[in-house]
Amino acid sequence: MFIEFMDGGVCAPIGFQASGVHCGIRSNKKGKDLALIVSDIMCNAAAAYTKNKVKGAPIGVTKEHLENGMAKAIICNSGNANTCAPNGVEIAKQTCELLAKELEISAEDVIICSTGVIGLPMSIEPFQAGIPKLVKELNYGGSDDAAHAIMTTDTIKKEYAVSFILGNTVCHIGGVAKGSGMIHPNMATMLCYITTDAALSSEMLQKALSNDMKDTFNQLSVDGDTSTNDTVAIMANGLARNLMIETEGKDFDDFCTALNVITSSLVKNMAKDRAGASKLLE
Repeated sequence: MFIEFMDGGVCAPIGFQASGVHCGIRSNKKGKDLALIVSDIMCNAAAAYTKNKVKGAPIGVTKEHLENGMAKAIICNSGNANTCAPNGVEIAKQTCELLAKELEISAEDVIICSTGVIGLPMSIEPFQAGIPKLVKELNYGGSDDAAHAIMTTDTIKKEYAVSFILGNTVCHIGGVAKGSGMIHPNMATMLCYITTDAALSSEMLQKALSNDMKDTFNQLSVDGDTSTNDTVAIMANGLARNLMIETEGKDFDDFCTALNVITSSLVKNMAKDRAGASKLLE
């Protein structure tokens, strides 16, 4: 099977834009703390989440929004994990509404995530200030900004993309991730966003992601700690115009192979990035 690495991260697939800005959640004004990924058209979507008993407020909101298996945008802040905040759910929903207004879409079409320190109060003001700028700076080469905006204790960005063939059609898949500490089997303080221009039903997208995670994200371990906001989300807009994948078969298997190249590369980078790490064991 033909698979070739390429530049572009989550913007490598056709029809995806991204951006990253500083909105005021972090005290360091040079550090980006708000990321956005948007598809030109509606996507089939799937996700997986932490198995920790304590979960950040955005996870519940995202689960509700993905009940129909569709999404158009992903927004994520860093610096404050929106976990155990009394107004956490309200902040997450308001953030989706603010973004939806700027993008002229439905709030239910937004995947929302958050990462950073757990237990701090949350305020909507940074999102009110940052989202208009975030939308204004969307561009088809913005993956690097988004990758940096989701980093917390990471020392390097995690970003990969590949091109591959489904039938006679060239397709692309890209991903960005963050995570270096509080990592244990069954996910951890990590986030991962994957985009593809391949056409898959949301059911097959979920099957591909769930099967892949058994040997990638759910095998990753650094320090034995699990966390509260861990999310892996994937959006497929179908703009490569391959024959829609709705059942298992060769095209589905080939897509899963390409997906695994992205996820395994990201997982290895997360393991390598742990403070003080000098070995990577497989």
